Amino acid sequence: MKLKHAALAVCASLTLSGFAQAAGEIVIKFSHVVAPETPKGKAAEYFKKLAEQRTHGKVKVQVYPNSQLYKDKEELEALQLGAVQMLAPSLAKFGPLGVKEFEVFDLPYVFDNYDEVNKVMHGPLGKQLLGKLETKGIKGLAYWDNGFKNFSANKPIKSPTDLKGMKIRIQSSKVLEEEMRTLGALPQVMAFSEVYQALQTGVVDGTELEASNLYTSKAYEVQKNLTLTQHGFLGYALIVNKKFWDGLPADVRAQLDSAVQDASVYANKIAKEENDKAVAAIKASGKTKVYVPTPQEREAFKKALLPVHQKMASRIGPDLLKQIYKETGFNPGK
Repeated sequence: MKLKHAALAVCASLTLSGFAQAAGEIVIKFSHVVAPETPKGKAAEYFKKLAEQRTHGKVKVQVYPNSQLYKDKEELEALQLGAVQMLAPSLAKFGPLGVKEFEVFDLPYVFDNYDEVNKVMHGPLGKQLLGKLETKGIKGLAYWDNGFKNFSANKPIKSPTDLKGMKIRIQSSKVLEEEMRTLGALPQVMAFSEVYQALQTGVVDGTELEASNLYTSKAYEVQKNLTLTQHGFLGYALIVNKKFWDGLPADVRAQLDSAVQDASVYANKIAKEENDKAVAAIKASGKTKVYVPTPQEREAFKKALLPVHQKMASRIGPDLLKQIYKETGFNPGK
């Protein structure tokens, strides 16, 4: 680990000197952990296209998908040190960094649809949360939708009790850990790049993933059942190394900001569409049975997971929770 940290530090010193210039260009290394065909992967490539066009070649964006450079736990440290300049990590990643308020997005059933998500993300609350990253050397530029999570396993999941005793892969989040324990499941924190093999070998029994990531990672091939519980939302924040961003020439930064805004509109436009396509493709594969819960079954999941809100209130912040509930219309007493 010390060697890895030292290597990152060397990369950082080289990167931040002269804005990672190569042959007169400003190079932005954009690292992410999912496939190019996912909503995030497509949005990253679209940002690259816009950024290079609008800066008239002054900026070169190098996109590294599929954890080619760093895994989940490593990428934020790499950004803070300047070894990469841009990421779009899931919002759950900021809790372990010390900004626990972002774990509000991990709460089960706090959002019923994309409209509710975007009302929070793109309103004053979302902006306020991004601002909390600056003390960590990170500049939050925008939010990108991904999708709603579903449970997959090798056995049918039709009720909360079906998850009891199962080892379910999650991201590193205290809220997600509590969610699994509330269901009687065993939370297994694991990098996304390791999920397929872990499912294949039985290290974990199931996942909670959005359809696009389940499909493009081929994890559905080693899961016989997918239940569209839509129990939680997974979104991303497009972030940059603050020192790098603030040090850019003003005209270049303005051009890149324009590219960020348009790439974000694109990302948020395609998220639901790509997830719907992924569900259809998983069904068509014949390898995984897709189950849609009845309204009564969905309500049973919601009721079973409601205690997570109460248990996590002190960690996330009661005032923030009240604000989120007000925006979404969520009733914690129901």
